[in-house]
Amino acid sequence: MGAGQSRSSNQLVVPQANQALDQLKYEIAQELGIQIPQDGYFGFMATRDTGAIGGHITRRLVQIAEQQLAGKFTR
Repeated sequence: MGAGQSRSSNQLVVPQANQALDQLKYEIAQELGIQIPQDGYFGFMATRDTGAIGGHITRRLVQIAEQQLAGKFTR
């Protein structure tokens, strides 16, 4: 597996979002002080670290969706 490749069988509903999600992953890892391997392979990272990144991504995406919905219904 090369950099940026994933073994996950999950498929994005909007494939164009892949780059934005990758960027979000790196931003959150940096905020948490977690170093992502240069080759993009997460297999040697601690489960605690990858879980923290995933949890924060989920929180951020929910926050973004809530803001968008709130904006939709206040107009």
